[in-house]
Amino acid sequence: MTRIVIIGGGPGGYEAALVAAQLGAQVTMVEQDGPGGACVLTDCVPSKTLIATSVRKQALLDASSLGVAFSGGPDGDAGVVGVDLPLVNKRVKELAQAQSADIATRVEAEGVEIVKATGRLVDPQVVRAGDRTIRADVVLLATGATPRVLPGAEPDGERILNWRQLYDLEELPEHLIVVGSGVTGAEFAGAYRSLGAEVTLVSSRDRMMPNEDADGAEVLEEVYRRRGMNVMGRSRASSVKRTADGVVVTLEDGRTAEGSHALMTVGMVPNTSGIGLEEAGVQLDRGAFIKVDKVSRTSAPGVYAAGDCTGVLMLASVAAMQGRIAVWHALGEAVQPLRLATVASNIFTDPEIAAVGVAQRAIEAGEIEANVVKLPLATNARAKMQGFNDGFVKLFCRPHTGIVLGGVVVAPRASELILAVSVAVQQRLTVDQLAHTFAVYPSLSGSITEAARRLMQPGVSI
Repeated sequence: MTRIVIIGGGPGGYEAALVAAQLGAQVTMVEQDGPGGACVLTDCVPSKTLIATSVRKQALLDASSLGVAFSGGPDGDAGVVGVDLPLVNKRVKELAQAQSADIATRVEAEGVEIVKATGRLVDPQVVRAGDRTIRADVVLLATGATPRVLPGAEPDGERILNWRQLYDLEELPEHLIVVGSGVTGAEFAGAYRSLGAEVTLVSSRDRMMPNEDADGAEVLEEVYRRRGMNVMGRSRASSVKRTADGVVVTLEDGRTAEGSHALMTVGMVPNTSGIGLEEAGVQLDRGAFIKVDKVSRTSAPGVYAAGDCTGVLMLASVAAMQGRIAVWHALGEAVQPLRLATVASNIFTDPEIAAVGVAQRAIEAGEIEANVVKLPLATNARAKMQGFNDGFVKLFCRPHTGIVLGGVVVAPRASELILAVSVAVQQRLTVDQLAHTFAVYPSLSGSITEAARRLMQPGVSI
């Protein structure tokens, strides 16, 4: 029986453990914090739980446009919607622990041994887990990553925070300055603004989320500004310091921004230091991420890696697929290499931004030839009924064959709507095939089939 040891219990680790156990391997998963790892306990699950609360509150704030009014608030004010932050944070933590427990139950039911310890490689076939030494035929590294610390802006857990420290706050920040306008910064900035905090978003680039779809980022920034957020573009932070009752963020051009709290969202660094990788022959790149090929192999024989520690698209879904691919390959199963062109992603803002396949910037740069159509969400009947005015559906296809290359959806629950486009990309469907697929009327998904109809190829039959 093949012995597999997995260091790390996040999506890359526990999904791999499930596959390995189902294929008859003897599996040990070493995780110091708990099944689900940082993704479930401190990062993805907690943040999306908080965002779910903020979206619900924003819906109440916007309800007046649908004829719903509130009265009888504190001091007799009309339209007051409050937030009990300690209760919100309690729910966030309890849900994360419950999800971790569910994962533990699932993997243990498959016969996976869970060892609560810090794991390190002794050599490619030996893992040290706490006071145990475990021999392995195959090792999978799924150690994740940690919030990057900006020199001169070290988190103190009270006023200067990383996102893992937010859920200990007892009161809503009076004025939260979010440093970093990537996906994480945009998500938390929007959430805390909807919860009622004054928010300033400090972006070092011309626009927020510079690596995402430009049209989607433009829509979101417009929504944020309309909701009262201060978005500072071309404003790179050089330091963050505590004051007597808050923080001051100093920018490289000398300007300052003052607030009650600062949230640092300036990227991630891999958890690859001090766990015996270089000694075992596992090569790292210049960013200290583990080098892997398309089937998750490292440079050390019998050692694989998956998830954020590899730097290959820091998404839970990618980590899980990397882990599964590693196990399938290690156990001699038929396997397809990881295809990044088919990865669907979502930004959990309000509205959400989901994308799959090629990016418009590649089309505009001439790297890929494609036809493009973009439909504003405001023309969709269901969107009008629900009061959704911001967003769009964008679809890309090959000019002659009509094969769907990708798309972007900016809408409430875009994370659910993108699946139709994702299936089309994965299965190489044409816009004609997508256009001939029934969509419910009225529905937001109807905009996807309508976009496909507008891209239909004359003279091409399905």
